[in-house]
Amino acid sequence: MRTAAVPIALLALAVGAFSIGTTEFVAMGILPNVADAFGVSIPTAGYVISCYALGVVVGAPLLAPLSARVDRKHLLIGLAAMFTLGNLASALAPSFGVLLAARVATALPHGTFFGVGAVLSAALVPFNKRSQAVALMIAGLTVANIVGVPLGTMAAQQFGWRAAFALVAGVGVLTVVAIAVLVPNQRPAPGASMRSEFGALARGQVWLALAVGALGFGGMFASYSYISPMMTEVAGLPLGAVPYVLALYGVGMTCGTLAGGRAADRALMPTMYLAMGAMTLALLLLHLLAASPVGAVAMVFLLGFTSSALVPSLQTRLMDKAQDAPSLAAALNHSALNFANASGAWLGGLVIAAGHGFAAPSLLGAGLGVVGLALVTASGLGDRRAARPAVLTRPLPRGTAGARAKRAETRANQGRWPPRRHGKDAPKAALARSRAGAGRLCSTPRPRRANTPPDGWGAGVAEGGAAPAGTRGVRCGLSRRPGPGAR
Repeated sequence: MRTAAVPIALLALAVGAFSIGTTEFVAMGILPNVADAFGVSIPTAGYVISCYALGVVVGAPLLAPLSARVDRKHLLIGLAAMFTLGNLASALAPSFGVLLAARVATALPHGTFFGVGAVLSAALVPFNKRSQAVALMIAGLTVANIVGVPLGTMAAQQFGWRAAFALVAGVGVLTVVAIAVLVPNQRPAPGASMRSEFGALARGQVWLALAVGALGFGGMFASYSYISPMMTEVAGLPLGAVPYVLALYGVGMTCGTLAGGRAADRALMPTMYLAMGAMTLALLLLHLLAASPVGAVAMVFLLGFTSSALVPSLQTRLMDKAQDAPSLAAALNHSALNFANASGAWLGGLVIAAGHGFAAPSLLGAGLGVVGLALVTASGLGDRRAARPAVLTRPLPRGTAGARAKRAETRANQGRWPPRRHGKDAPKAALARSRAGAGRLCSTPRPRRANTPPDGWGAGVAEGGAAPAGTRGVRCGLSRRPGPGAR
């Protein structure tokens, strides 16, 4: 494939990520419209969001293994078509129950699209650019928070809530065409199968990375889910300023995704340490500065930047540790993130219901961030242990042949430089001669060599006089007459 075609192919995948991000987040802005249309309460209308998250969690482990032997380009086209039909069904839903079912169907290809798209994106570029390629695709999802969600909300306000899903379905059609025209074919790896994909789940490092997403990002979602009441009730901003705060958060997400991809290509694990630590610090500062309008808004941007900077490195880490079965692991990353979304919002709601205020979820999020940082550290330590060469930690049993040979070798080398080594099968006569010659000096002196032992080692003179200056005697080992150091 031509090098010039690589960015265009990645942009086609980014369009798909944009449409997925828009349909995921636009539901939050049109809940009042949905509630009025079907005559339900706003909390009940919130099931539209919960059902989508449920579909993502279930869809990744369901679809990714089944697609192990399918050409990745054709698979992405099928997933985008499935997603488009789900949005169209949502726009035409005659009842609230049908809408919920359509939302689940729309969410099923979410995780697999991002997982397979990440693997394909990494394959389109040199190895040292793979995280940047993944980041460029994921950036489409972050741009959806800046452009797609406001446009969908405006369409819902002007033409009804169905217009929002119809708009996303139109972007889905554009995604299918873009992938079909711009993305090259990519066959699955030889030997890929459903069994090999599930085999990746037997690796502990894969589960550690998934836990980082499920728990570490749970802290971010615990805070972000209640960002609107925090800005109005605690920071004192007017309600009309909330959309601009959310847009600023989206800008931080986009910048963080692109910066995180570049940093991950330079140093993957240090990027994960830094991004997780910085996200934890941003959550803590957001809690402390929540009463300051300027400080709170600045921390919202920083939270978006740091949390998104972690995503490309986490995605690349999963693909690396899954080895020959990266699709399922990369898809499960988005299941973990949606689990973090649901659990973080639930835990944050419990804290608020306990009477701790709208700023308290950020402190809870900082605590979950510490847990995520501990998991990243454990993963890095696991890499170091795996790279450490194996060493013998216990001595050989005293009665083994190896131990007997080692003791014989030690006795044979007493008083000898350089030491002579004897295998366990060396003749007993050779060992006896070595013992008899220990401590005996040859009468013929030889010049000092570079590998001689330190001065004073085995000092002595030969029979009949001293050795000439500048020389050192060499032990013979063949004389049967005991020398000064013999036993």
